[in-house]
Amino acid sequence: MKVMKFGGTSVGSAQRMKDVCQLITQDGTSKIVVLSAMSGTTNTLVEISDYLYKKNPEGANNIINQLEQKYRAHVNELYATEEYKQKTLEFLKEEFDYLRSFTKILFTSFEEKMVLAQGEIISTNMVTNYLKECGVKTVLLSALDFMRTDKNSEPDFNYIKEKATDIFEANPGYEIYITQGFICRNAYGEIDNLLRGGSDYTACLIGAALMSEEIQIWTDIDGMHNNDPRIVDHTEPVRQLYFEEAAELAYFGAKILHPTCIQPAKFSGVPVRLLNTMDPTAPGTIINNEIQYGKIKAVAAKDNITSIQIQSSRMLLAHGFLRKVFEIFESYKTSIDMVSTSEVGVSVTIDNKSYLKDIIADLMKYGTVTVNENMCIICVVGDLAWHNVGFESLATQALKEIPVQMISYGGSNHNISFLVKEEDKKRALQSLSDTLFNK
Repeated sequence: MKVMKFGGTSVGSAQRMKDVCQLITQDGTSKIVVLSAMSGTTNTLVEISDYLYKKNPEGANNIINQLEQKYRAHVNELYATEEYKQKTLEFLKEEFDYLRSFTKILFTSFEEKMVLAQGEIISTNMVTNYLKECGVKTVLLSALDFMRTDKNSEPDFNYIKEKATDIFEANPGYEIYITQGFICRNAYGEIDNLLRGGSDYTACLIGAALMSEEIQIWTDIDGMHNNDPRIVDHTEPVRQLYFEEAAELAYFGAKILHPTCIQPAKFSGVPVRLLNTMDPTAPGTIINNEIQYGKIKAVAAKDNITSIQIQSSRMLLAHGFLRKVFEIFESYKTSIDMVSTSEVGVSVTIDNKSYLKDIIADLMKYGTVTVNENMCIICVVGDLAWHNVGFESLATQALKEIPVQMISYGGSNHNISFLVKEEDKKRALQSLSDTLFNK
């Protein structure tokens, strides 16, 4: 059985909901369908929560009323029969009355997560009702019954696998199984969410837990491209990626996928396919455990990078110097992207400047600190192991006219990274595309 995930844009209107339903039922096979909230809904729920935090129930009620009217309009477009129009309108009334109930209590972060969960609950109920109206044998299974995180806010995979297996086995014979993305319960049974990767993460966790045939992530772009199509000319979709390659691209700027969400699929060996809702016949990108040897796949860029260089004559042969440096970043819960060392210094990059001043102050105890902001990491991804001779010279040759502050290579067989100024990003990406892909 396949798992199919559709994002907010894919279910962003009544017509798009119909298109998704046609897509998931066209071959008559059973599927698990994971849905996000309708596009714009989560942002509106965040706005409602903000009013409630600020003890402004009138402002919250105004936004709730506007959102309710928007959904009531969708009902008239989506359903053909009075039975399902009335059924869905009654459901929506209960939902929005529930949201209004938060204007009468002391609002906390716990209540906010309950509010945010309603977007996915609404979209899945509306699609389920439409499928039933169309005569499709459909069941809605609440993600809150089997999706759970542990005390570290990480998915509790063993729990998910056990509960999901039990629930799906208890509901045999349906053509379409609908559930919510993003939302879950935490280790204490409270409503929570998966944060990183959102609905993509849900789909991959379900697919891995049930050992599905394939996990499909449906978005509004034809798979992962070999460069950023927003700023680079003549990009093309990458038809196949190794799991590690996809994770590197996602981490270093390819926004179509979050690097964390594909890990469950990787460990379970379930392939992930990225597809385009607006062009369902396009082949998209398949991500699996197969390596295409000797091939460079894609380029990605990560913005808002800060580089920090620590120079010290005391570093030469100094035992424990690097440990002291890294412990400073750990103490401020700040991740490091790139690292480069020499006999008298170490350079690192970070993408979180929340504690930059404190970090610099602590680093100055060990040497001279130089900081450069507004930098960009550009990574070249593919099979970069020993047998792929000459790829380094191709990548560096492409950047011969662009100042490069750092190069990181060897930490992975699938990535070589360059640190450049953000103002040089577009030229660098285009030059890499022209050299590596558009010969």
